[in-house]
Amino acid sequence: MIKRLWFVFLICSVGACTSRQPALDAAVVPPPATPPVLLEKHPKNVILMIGDGMGISQITAGMYYNGNRLNLEEFPVVGLHKPYSSSNLITDSAAGATAFASGIKTYNGAIGVSPDTSAVKTILEEAEEHGLATGLVATSTIVHATPAAFIGHVSSRNKMEEIAESFVETEIDLFIGGGKKYFSNRKKDKRDLLKELATKGYYISDYTKEPLTEIVLDYSKNLAYLTDEDSPKTEKQGRDFLKPAAQVATNFLSNRSREKGFFLMIEGAQIDWGGHANNADYIISEMIDFDETIGAVLDFAKADKETLIVVTADHETGGFAINPGSTMEKIKSGFTTDYHTGTLIPVFAYGPGADLFSGIYENTEIYQRMKLAFGFRDQ
Repeated sequence: MIKRLWFVFLICSVGACTSRQPALDAAVVPPPATPPVLLEKHPKNVILMIGDGMGISQITAGMYYNGNRLNLEEFPVVGLHKPYSSSNLITDSAAGATAFASGIKTYNGAIGVSPDTSAVKTILEEAEEHGLATGLVATSTIVHATPAAFIGHVSSRNKMEEIAESFVETEIDLFIGGGKKYFSNRKKDKRDLLKELATKGYYISDYTKEPLTEIVLDYSKNLAYLTDEDSPKTEKQGRDFLKPAAQVATNFLSNRSREKGFFLMIEGAQIDWGGHANNADYIISEMIDFDETIGAVLDFAKADKETLIVVTADHETGGFAINPGSTMEKIKSGFTTDYHTGTLIPVFAYGPGADLFSGIYENTEIYQRMKLAFGFRDQ
């Protein structure tokens, strides 16, 4: 029995546990807040950037190690969100991303579904309905919990082959990330989803065919680029596609829908993985890589002047601390856990509609305020 319990603990500790604990009292989840400001100008584009597992200490460590400077410091509006899920005070990435994508609290492990497993519409799907271009970019597999919650509707984050099918069922304009095997080397069936996407008119490519930066973009076709057979490498192992992917995505989507605009989600997934590993160097290198990508997106927004950027995290991972004896060149780190924690999470905003994101609010408000920024109305 002891061995069995220890096995269950290990499975849950890496974020794969989807067992539903007793739901939190509904009274602790207030209705959507009254918008704090009236918008003078709506953004044409919204870019949501998620540093998975990125809390204040992760940001601080990255800043100190990076010469006491991050691109995040250019964001004029800062808020805090409450990240708990419907089933646990400590959320996982699936429930956290579903809150961002659909504006609901749901159970840990849920992908685009409510606590009763009913599908809930996502901001990406709403953007598609309004004629906007859409995209997802991640340093994980593209079917991992965070990107999955913007496009999939499944009861468990572990159903990755089912999540991959969601990319065939939507009209998403662009996706870049790992996990090629979930599309074309499937255990569930013999389907080749990449061939199916090509039949729909997508330009399909991957890391074995051409570098992402050498693709000749055809704005008349949707674009899918797979960066790895499974999970991409770490930044320290040589993974270098996040910043170029963000640049390709913003260029591509802005040309796909010049008049309507676009919605894009970009995830720096492996800040979280460094937290699970209790590895400060891993956290810092991923944090700096994510911030360099933020800088590239800021460059686009400054030139475009019609783009709202929102940067946040789903949760903090590791209980990461910068302990006495640290210097800017060498962080003496401490950790309280190898899982997530329940601390409040920062939100940074830049561009038209940024003032919507000040204050302290539920994580579901990220969705509500992006929707308000776009000017989407309930249908």
